[in-house]
Amino acid sequence: MALIVQKYGGTSVGSPDRIKNVARRVAKFKAQGHDLVVVVSAMSGETNRLIALAKEIQTNPDPRELDVIVSTGEQVTIGLLVMALKEQGLDAVSYTGAQVKILTDSAHTKARIQHIDDANMRADLNAGRVVVVAGFQGVDAQGNITTLGRGGSDTSGVALAAALKADECQIYTDVDGVYTTDPRVVPEARKLKTITFEEMLEMASLGSKILQIRSVEFAGKYNVKLRVLSSFQEEGEGTLITFEEDTDMEKPVISGIAFNRDEARINVIGVPDKPGIAYQILGPVADANIDVDMIIQNVGQDGTTDFSFTVPKGELNRAIKVLEGVQSQIGGKSVSGDDKICKVSIVGVGMRSHVGVASTMFRTLAEEGINIQMISTSEIKISVVVDEKYLELAVRVLHKAFGLDQQG
Repeated sequence: MALIVQKYGGTSVGSPDRIKNVARRVAKFKAQGHDLVVVVSAMSGETNRLIALAKEIQTNPDPRELDVIVSTGEQVTIGLLVMALKEQGLDAVSYTGAQVKILTDSAHTKARIQHIDDANMRADLNAGRVVVVAGFQGVDAQGNITTLGRGGSDTSGVALAAALKADECQIYTDVDGVYTTDPRVVPEARKLKTITFEEMLEMASLGSKILQIRSVEFAGKYNVKLRVLSSFQEEGEGTLITFEEDTDMEKPVISGIAFNRDEARINVIGVPDKPGIAYQILGPVADANIDVDMIIQNVGQDGTTDFSFTVPKGELNRAIKVLEGVQSQIGGKSVSGDDKICKVSIVGVGMRSHVGVASTMFRTLAEEGINIQMISTSEIKISVVVDEKYLELAVRVLHKAFGLDQQG
């Protein structure tokens, strides 16, 4: 039988009834002879409630104390789940991140895992117990409670699976797997039986909200077998995230389409066309801790060039202020912004061995009158920036053009 790490998100443990449902599911796996470590998030909405509470006291909450506060959400869930498991007749024990111990650095609210002590968990598993661990949290070398940032429970689950050399890490969420795109945009979207880590990493970074990107990176680094499943369906194999590429001849070249509405474009017009100008523009933006995504520099004419890049929508005004502050040094004519854009991306390892993917994408968008403002590529993805009003149309026509609506 297998050692399985199961992670349940906030909606999966959002009420006492749902926690009881998780306990029944765990009991079924235990009855099959599996050893189980269960990682849980706070009940849905609880972390936001705790943060709001902290902000009522302090506008910018002290990071160390905020970690102390928000980590209690998961502590409640582990206690309730162990009670529910005991009601199912199972022997179970709960652990906070500090009790495990999950050792992290001291970057409060965004800590990184450095080491996991698996001795107590292994002893409990050997004694036949179900081990229930609070996700999203750890402890630093000085004994301070730390948290791993938004979506950190996924990372906790994968990290525990890596430390325990588990046979599989199962991520239970409110969807039953990874789809070719968001079914709310394209009803014909199909659930994928498998997807490679490379593809999942691209999908996560490009806007797919199924898995937190750090957890996918962690799984890839430590060869953790990942599976995404629904906590609201009794049956189904979900989607397996694998290291092997599918060699099925009938498999579509593109595995999925991701999109991101949280994009804004900044245009810096008429800057001197000289070495180092990109750094002069992007350096101050980076110093302000603003993430830059896609970048385009036009061919210079008359000694000047135009420079465009994208930032998160919420950072647009701050980025423009930063650039206006250094505009006299840069020598640009103007700085402007546009937050009415979105990014649409096609992803697939099949792009490595197939030609004409980009031309199919561009032709499909052109036929619908959708203008492409920016383009970015990698080995297995092509991203374009388009007017946000065309987002759903672009996703639908590309989904069809690449045969993703056909059963495979």
